[in-house]
Amino acid sequence: MNPRLVLWIGNFFSAAHFFLIIYIVGPYLATLLGPVGAGLVISAGAIITLLLFPLMPTLVAKKGAKRIAIGLAFIQAVVLTVLAGNPIASIAIVCVALACAISPLIAYQLDLLLEASTTKESETGRVRTAFITAANIALFISPLLIGLILDGTERYDLAFFAAAISLTPFIMLFLVERLPEGAPPKHSKLRATAVCMSHDPDMRAVAAGNGVLQIFFHLAPLYIPIYLHTVLGMPWDTLGWMFAVAVIPFILLEYPAGYLADRYLGDRKLLVTGFVIMGLSFAGLSLVTATTPIPMILALLVLTRTGAALSEAMIEGHFFRRVTERDANTVSVFRMMRPGGALIAPIIGSLLLVFGSYSIMFVVMGLAIAVFGTLSTLAMRDIRYDAKEAVPALVTTTPSSISA
Repeated sequence: MNPRLVLWIGNFFSAAHFFLIIYIVGPYLATLLGPVGAGLVISAGAIITLLLFPLMPTLVAKKGAKRIAIGLAFIQAVVLTVLAGNPIASIAIVCVALACAISPLIAYQLDLLLEASTTKESETGRVRTAFITAANIALFISPLLIGLILDGTERYDLAFFAAAISLTPFIMLFLVERLPEGAPPKHSKLRATAVCMSHDPDMRAVAAGNGVLQIFFHLAPLYIPIYLHTVLGMPWDTLGWMFAVAVIPFILLEYPAGYLADRYLGDRKLLVTGFVIMGLSFAGLSLVTATTPIPMILALLVLTRTGAALSEAMIEGHFFRRVTERDANTVSVFRMMRPGGALIAPIIGSLLLVFGSYSIMFVVMGLAIAVFGTLSTLAMRDIRYDAKEAVPALVTTTPSSISA
């Protein structure tokens, strides 16, 4: 099987397990700890990820990204199976934190494997967005499955079991298929890599933009379901199809956006547009009440994901044009923005809920996303290709003074 096809299929099932739990983990934890406590558990999972990420490049060099992906997927399946058994609260809290911690580490291995299979940087935007689209199909299907599984109840154990089962095809596929892993990662200290990235204005900007995007990605699936289901009382059979419709922009927009950025527009224009739409529509959720018509709520949800889809496509394509599979440390620093967002977003959200309300939280965070996302974009360098243009030289984010 073509390596890219293997990775796209693998990304679908890896994403499916994550999206089957991301919408329910907030309401599930809220039944145990309340909304503020739910956010803190997510942050604890992010801390675990941040502690493990610096070890990843060395582990990849020794074991290979494919073997690590299989091992992490197996551990994740076990954790989710424990949650499906309705454990006591203390065990459930630990397992949720672990489940949130492991998922970004699996995604990191897939990043390296896909980068090893990408030979032409002029195709990066399309390859990355096609890869992301596979995950976005899972993102569309998962809320529908959640609505069917819960069916007006709060049997979250069934959703956890479905998430565990979804990892089985992932593990089997990676066990039987061969994948190129490229040249061994370059060895350097992660801190030194981060410092070098911070000295490159373009890499610093795209990392900052990814950080803003990740904050949204951890605010939206945590607090929107809690607000709509727990506070406003909307049932899961309604929320399931609404969340599914809301993520359609991820499926329809990202690949065309990657193509337009590669060939015509560059990344910056589409990225600014995405951040503004995402931030303002997220702020607009502050207007939603129990009497707000469903079409209006759905329109706001679709707009938030439209902006997020444009932003994600541009950030992914821009960053991975600049690196190769050997830059495992650089990818690691970039991907640490995800647990960083998972750490920061719930803490800020919890503080805004303690001292304010959901409306205040939506407005403050929505405007912050629009403003800081736009500011990060201004420092980025546009990259586009035409048929005669040579591939630009990659920027080295590891200082030459670091010994192998």
